[in-house]
Parts: sequence; structure tokens; C-alpha cells
Amino acid sequence: MPSLKEIEYYLRGIVLLIQGKPQGFGYLDLTDRGMTRSFWAMVWCFPATAISWVWWQTAFLRAYPPGTKTGLPFFLRLAMVEIANWIVPLVLAGLLCLALRLGRRFLAIVVVSNWLAVPLSYLYALIVLIVMFVPGAAGIASLLWLALILLLIFSLIRLLRMICGQQPLIIATLVLVLLVPSMFLSDYLQQYLGVYPA
Repeated sequence: MPSLKEIEYYLRGIVLLIQGKPQGFGYLDLTDRGMTRSFWAMVWCFPATAISWVWWQTAFLRAYPPGTKTGLPFFLRLAMVEIANWIVPLVLAGLLCLALRLGRRFLAIVVVSNWLAVPLSYLYALIVLIVMFVPGAAGIASLLWLALILLLIFSLIRLLRMICGQQPLIIATLVLVLLVPSMFLSDYLQQYLGVYPA
């Protein structure tokens, strides 16, 4: 598992790439091993993810009659949704890279996508905490959530431009593949697994 210092090193590379500086690649491990290790990002995101799960559980219980119970199976189902949302877009991006003959760049796409998720997940958790503990902050939280989505899109565009070059159509398609499927998949799986607030 990568150490905190390694995570800081990787994130420095991500920031440099977003700034358009090619030296950011030197901070990232873009080998097969590096791609595999980048999935440890899921573990590093877990504390932030757990906060969002607690909030989701609260929303779920509010939507159902008093006495409704949730337990370990509820959180296991949320974990299944989280893993699917993480893996499926990357698989689709891989298929797209094969179709567009960008296979050699797929490793970099996976690495930057995985490590980018770490700071963004904690920013999302901060928004959730605002909703949970600041009365009447739902409107502000919605604006912050929108800003976070825009930040994610902006960051992906900048990162993919560094990886794929000046190819706007390819970059736009990759951004859509990395973001849109998880939105539909999340809603579908939450309803199918019975963890969606009615």
C-alpha cells in the first residue's frame, strides 16, 4: 500500500499536469505496476467514502417508516455500488482506448483518474459534513457540489490533454465515458440493491 508521502508525491504530479507542466509525469508511476498500485486509491478514499455512506444511511432511514433497520448488508451493498462506479468507467475507457488505438495511454489514464479521486473524495466528504452538521446549509452545499463537479471535469480535461495531446473530440469522449456511466449506474444499482431512499 502506498504511503502518505507517496500519495503526496503522486498528487504533486497530478497538480503539475493540471497546470500543463509535463514534468508532472515524472512524479507518477505509469508502469503496469504503477497502474495496479493506483487502485490503492480506493483504500485511501475509504474514510471519506464512509462519511458519505453514513449520510446516505441517514437519508435512507428518514425516507422509510420508523423502525426500519439497516446493518452490515446495507453498507456492503453501498460498497458494491462504489466499486462498480470505480471500475466500470475505467473498463469502458479501456475499450475506447483500444478502439481509438490509444492503448499505450490507457495506463496513464487509469493512474491519473485513480489518484485524482483521492482529494476529490475528501472535498465531497467535507460537503457532506456541512449538510449533516450545519442547519439550513443544503443550498450552499448544492453550490459546492456543483463547483466540485466542475472542478472534476476541468481537471480531467487538463489531465487528458497532457496524456492524449490536442485532440478535443477524443478528450471530450473520454471525459464522458469516465463520468456519465457512473451516474446512471449508481442510481440503477442503488435502486436494484434496495439502498436508494424512496
